[in-house]
Amino acid sequence: MISFTEAQIMAWISPIFWPFLRILGVFASAPIFSSRSVPMRTKIGLAFVIAVCIQPALPETPVVSLTSSEALGAVIQQIAIGVAIGLAVRIVFAAVEMAGEIIGLQMGLNFAGFFDPATNSQTSTVGRFFGNMAMLLFVVLNGHLLLIMAVAASFETFPVGDGMLQAVRAMRLHELGGIIFYYGLWIALPMIGMLLFINVVMGIMSRIAPQMNVFAIGFPLTLSIGLLGMAFTLPMMDRPVSQLMQVIANLFLGA
Repeated sequence: MISFTEAQIMAWISPIFWPFLRILGVFASAPIFSSRSVPMRTKIGLAFVIAVCIQPALPETPVVSLTSSEALGAVIQQIAIGVAIGLAVRIVFAAVEMAGEIIGLQMGLNFAGFFDPATNSQTSTVGRFFGNMAMLLFVVLNGHLLLIMAVAASFETFPVGDGMLQAVRAMRLHELGGIIFYYGLWIALPMIGMLLFINVVMGIMSRIAPQMNVFAIGFPLTLSIGLLGMAFTLPMMDRPVSQLMQVIANLFLGA
């Protein structure tokens, strides 16, 4: 009769179980993967497949018995690191959507807001459009592959068994708020300058010809110039998005 000890079973399960938990945490918070349109069974199955595929590239993980007192702390650590990776990737989308909100405010389109069921929040039309563009760029620039690479590299930077608080502190997640404003303003800066120039011109025209109704032509002109500016600046969005993705990846690559 063939029998197995608990140590042997844990030696077989540990290399798959801990990456599986960390990837599940990523899928719970990362954009696209955390969408409600993705079934839970698909997320679990995809997390298991990825955990099996990246296992040969991972460092040797310590064997932690599921019945020991250290197991609960290791489970919480894996889920917390996975959720942190997903939230960091969401910063890419937040920065681009912030740029869209600023541009929509300058164009006068922020009143055209609607409820977004994906984020359970009120968003503007331009902000949601920029968010969709960020989603497409994320896939085109192989952001999903970079996300998997970040998960695999995080086992080198944050190995299994270390303290959860130390790992979260080493990620410097508190710096991501400034990154949102930095890259959001960078993306929106050309449109801000263009629309500011149009507003200055409209102000000068209202002083030169007071009888002209500036409000009657200001909104259509601002809207038209804004749409043309978006058409010209969208092809240049790949550079800030790719740099932002690299900054996020460096948090978990130990760079």
